[in-house]
Amino acid sequence: METNRRDFLKIGGVCALGLGSLPVLNAVAQNVPKIMDNPQALTAKRWAMAIDVKKCWEKGKPGCKDCILACHTTHNVPDIGTLKEEIKWIWTEKYENVFPGFESGNEPHDIREKPFLVLCNHCANAPCTRVCPTKATFKRADGITMMDFHRCIGCRYCMAGCPYGARSFNFRDPRNYIKTELNPTFPTRERGVVEKCNFCEERLAAGKIPACVEACAAKALTFGDLEDPSSEVRKALGAQYSIRRKPELGTLPGVYYII
Repeated sequence: METNRRDFLKIGGVCALGLGSLPVLNAVAQNVPKIMDNPQALTAKRWAMAIDVKKCWEKGKPGCKDCILACHTTHNVPDIGTLKEEIKWIWTEKYENVFPGFESGNEPHDIREKPFLVLCNHCANAPCTRVCPTKATFKRADGITMMDFHRCIGCRYCMAGCPYGARSFNFRDPRNYIKTELNPTFPTRERGVVEKCNFCEERLAAGKIPACVEACAAKALTFGDLEDPSSEVRKALGAQYSIRRKPELGTLPGVYYII
């Protein structure tokens, strides 16, 4: 603590002397530790995910929710207990809710009763980012649609702008409803804040793949760089037919469904 106080007094004294002492300030600043990027971090030009629904249905355990549990545990997602106030980062929906109006006429009859995983689509043309007045939600250069919880004012414009229902709003303090073991490495949220999937950007920065992908024993989830022809996600998409949600909107989702 003494070292921090001394450094603070040095900088404060230099500021009082004015800009004429800038060389001294630079000398002091050289002693301040710098945060270095992790050389093991995973990087991409455009992150994307492919969900092989047949693997999910056929190879996964009946009622399996390993990917959901992994995601919600990793990110301290609360369990409020009511549908109206539900907070979710990744969850399941029926075909008719995931692909409304999408019919080829040849779909297997039971496909409409199967569970489809849904999450934030991390759209290339994300409408949610355009309507946020504080820029609390924004696009990263690698395609991830981010949420800055500290800048969110709870206006919910982003929720209205998202055509996929991928965002949740904390009507009450979510920290009282975290029922899994608390993950101290990821921030908890406050009341009045919007939240959603972040493609596990904090894990990517640590050199790890998303928690949902890691937890899927059926290997139904594939993650990688959409711009890299040799990536696993490009190989998966190139080998099989895939669709995206509501393509007519022009949002260009980063989540693909192999069917």
